[in-house]
Amino acid sequence: MKKLVIFAGTTEGRRLSEILADAGIAHTVCVATEYGEIVMREQTESTKAMQTAGQPIVNLHCGRMDREQMQKFLHDEGYEIVVDATHPYARVVTENLRGAVDTLKSLEKDAHFPIYLRLERKIDGITEADGIVTNAQYFENNADCAKALENTEGNILLTTGSKELAVYCASGRLKDRLHVRILPGRESLELCMEQGIKGRQILALQGPFSTEMNAAILRQYDIRHMVTKNSGRAGGCQEKLEAAKMLGIPVYVIESAQKTSDAAGKIPGTDSYSFAGICGKLGQLCDCKISQQGSLEICLAGIGMGSRDCMTKEVQQTIETADILLGAERMIADYSARIEKKPYYMAAQILPYLEKLQESEELAQQETLRVAVLFSGDTGFYSGCRKLYVELQEAIAAGQLRGSVRILPGISSVVSLAARVGESYEDAAILSMHGKKLNHLPTTVVSHEKTFLLTSGSEDIRKIGRMLTETGLTDCEVIVGYQLSYPEENIRILMPEQCVEVIEEGLYTCLIRNPHPQPEPLTHGRADTCFLRDASGTEGKLRRTPMTKEEVREVSICKLHLTVGAVVYDIGSGTGSVAVEIAGLSETVHVYAVERKPEAVELLRKNREHFHMDNMEIIEALAPEGLEELPVPTHAFIGGSGGRLMDILQTLYRKNPHMRIVINAISMETIAELQEVLEAFPVEDEEILQMQVNRVKKLGSYHLPQAENPVWICSFTFREGETGSMDKVKKALLTEEENGNRENGEVQR
Repeated sequence: MKKLVIFAGTTEGRRLSEILADAGIAHTVCVATEYGEIVMREQTESTKAMQTAGQPIVNLHCGRMDREQMQKFLHDEGYEIVVDATHPYARVVTENLRGAVDTLKSLEKDAHFPIYLRLERKIDGITEADGIVTNAQYFENNADCAKALENTEGNILLTTGSKELAVYCASGRLKDRLHVRILPGRESLELCMEQGIKGRQILALQGPFSTEMNAAILRQYDIRHMVTKNSGRAGGCQEKLEAAKMLGIPVYVIESAQKTSDAAGKIPGTDSYSFAGICGKLGQLCDCKISQQGSLEICLAGIGMGSRDCMTKEVQQTIETADILLGAERMIADYSARIEKKPYYMAAQILPYLEKLQESEELAQQETLRVAVLFSGDTGFYSGCRKLYVELQEAIAAGQLRGSVRILPGISSVVSLAARVGESYEDAAILSMHGKKLNHLPTTVVSHEKTFLLTSGSEDIRKIGRMLTETGLTDCEVIVGYQLSYPEENIRILMPEQCVEVIEEGLYTCLIRNPHPQPEPLTHGRADTCFLRDASGTEGKLRRTPMTKEEVREVSICKLHLTVGAVVYDIGSGTGSVAVEIAGLSETVHVYAVERKPEAVELLRKNREHFHMDNMEIIEALAPEGLEELPVPTHAFIGGSGGRLMDILQTLYRKNPHMRIVINAISMETIAELQEVLEAFPVEDEEILQMQVNRVKKLGSYHLPQAENPVWICSFTFREGETGSMDKVKKALLTEEENGNRENGEVQR
């Protein structure tokens, strides 16, 4: 294997050494300063056990060298590949190293003269589009920059390092105003002392520095001007610019000509390569595959209500150190990322982006990229965080992504509003109107002393006012929290009629207080008189629509064995009494009320609005055709089949061969057909019962018994059937077709 040496001095140089060590390629790393030696030694400690031919896989050489010393070093050690990974502004070092290699090439008589490769740092141009440049001046060199600073007043923060210090200290007008940030190494400190910079003027610190750290230094030392090199994102340039923008401080930028690499990572017409390009080139020269695979550290963070002051410290630190920042436009607007930020918050956007990112130059240069995805409020409270977390975990498990994912909670606006008004929330109902109709809100408010609400804006506040007024809850008070945590925060107590006058757009969170809450019923059982039954008939006359009676309704619903999240078909819904009762059991249940008669559909709509059941959907269609496009059901109640019971059951069985069925039968034809059903379909837990209800009604001074029509209730659960069972179904359907003449359900069942 060829002998290889890296002249380091940058993050990329250290990262390249790590990758080569992982690939088993022995090499030497040269650093110029004591500080560089300390940093590299920390890295090489982890590779001590790794050896090639009995020698350490990474050797370290410390000390500055001029051109002649470089030439002698390369010749004596017999290096065949020289990688220049020095700082982009260390132009003298690069010139000396390239000159030493060129001299050796001219002197060597064999084919083993060194190959010189330059690792070129990717430096992004600084533009107004980045949203951080407001008052920057650009200079080709330090001398021009120093000259411009002579015409200014106030303290100067110099972040260009100690090597260029002499340029700025040549003028007495500048030297006394300088505060220089240097690496905490002896050589850097000695250079400061040589130039007469001492004491409070020296900031010997090791980066990286966050935006907040930079801003703190600018404040502490009363800085009025900042000087920096455009050393790219890897050099922390963006964080400096952001801090200066925050404080309105002008920035003096020393530019470096940026070169663009081709598809192979080589910069045309030069011996320079991008990071990925140099890894590929070294792989060819060493006849070894070099893996650049890094990993993603993904953090899903709740930012609370929006203000920085209301974030947890952990979330703040995550944002400050993020390489990539994702989230809705509003969430990420006030923050910046080391590499980039994108307004992505859905898995369909984020997953493809991360898959592309992990193959990028940015990840190749780093062992890990930190990705922060921001969510409003708390990540576990009406948030899209959980869905994204599951999809990210699945992508990692499937090998689509390399990395890890974690969640950081935030402070919900509900929690904040409760604290501001001195209320608890463990005994309150908590709902979200964000993107929802929430027509059952009055039902919730009736049975709760406190109801907290997340809303989408002022329109929802007006809607709350209308709903409370229309349902007679006019004695409730609505505590409206506007723009919580922002400077324009405002909390008002409104009555329902005042809510309809709210017009100011913004972020609202509400607390509805009901002074007279009613106990919440634990069972279903609305009286028949609660439902609207009169529908428009012919010639303007009212027609009373048939309805499943109260006692039959309650027993039938019990026999459905409903579960949380059930999807229920109410076929032949009529007035919708069964659909309303089922929908009222839980907001997690979704009911599809299927009805073909227009006058009954009209009543369905009225009863749905009357009881505020937004989890009840009306389907005006004939069954079974109207069932085809509906979501897969878990339960079905059949109160009227229009003479097509077998057709309906066949469709239901095809959609879900494990669903629960309850059928009500009144006519002898339907009652007789129930036995055919149980024989034709594979079922279990079947039960048929006959129910007769007698009511006592007061007539004058007497109480007279009054009999209702008897009803048969058939209940069962489909199960996966054998071929024989399905043959029975087909035979039954064929018999129905042959007997025919049941036009549009003339035989009522």
